[in-house]
Amino acid sequence: MRPYALLLDSELADMPPDLRWREWMGRVEAVIFAASEPVGREVLARVVGRNCNIDLLIDDIREELRGRPYELVAVAGGWQHRTRKSFRDAILAAQGLNSDGAASKPLSQFESLVLICIAYYQPITRAELGAIFGKEVSRDTIAFIRSLGFVASGPRSPQPGAPYTYVTTGAFLAHFGLDTLRDLPDMEALEDAGLLSKAKLMAGQGDSVVSSADEEIDESSAGE
Repeated sequence: MRPYALLLDSELADMPPDLRWREWMGRVEAVIFAASEPVGREVLARVVGRNCNIDLLIDDIREELRGRPYELVAVAGGWQHRTRKSFRDAILAAQGLNSDGAASKPLSQFESLVLICIAYYQPITRAELGAIFGKEVSRDTIAFIRSLGFVASGPRSPQPGAPYTYVTTGAFLAHFGLDTLRDLPDMEALEDAGLLSKAKLMAGQGDSVVSSADEEIDESSAGE
């Protein structure tokens, strides 16, 4: 059997331009809607013409979704349908959940800070995390964050013993509504707002930092 990609007429050369554009819009939205993860540009390019501007296509789809309870957002290097933040409470109520909206054990403040440090200082070793917090960061803590899919092993460190480093994942980006790590809140802006103290972290006072930086990041995931 021939692959569907070979059977699909992506160019639609026989269609009038307006109808062709509408068909491409429908295909792209359908592919994104059917996917359980953010869909990248290379995937969408398979269902539209070679000269189709995917960014303009996405803009038109977003415009059509104005006023709808869901939107098309750029996350983890692709696009995904997300419920608008204003409908979060209604969804949680329908699911019988509280405002946390978490079915599993939530991250503690310390675990959240560990995740934040990994996000900002990656690739980073467990020993380097321990130096930041002034105490050992246990393997169990890292294992729990990894079990959520937010962290993975990075390249080996050039330090003696070549310990593993840790980096954030695409799931981290998708969960917190970030397209790339460049979308993380600016460290200096967080310091100016009193949400995070880099000086205290680097001085080994991470366990005493009263920080809501995790809430700052979590705000962008409120529409899930």
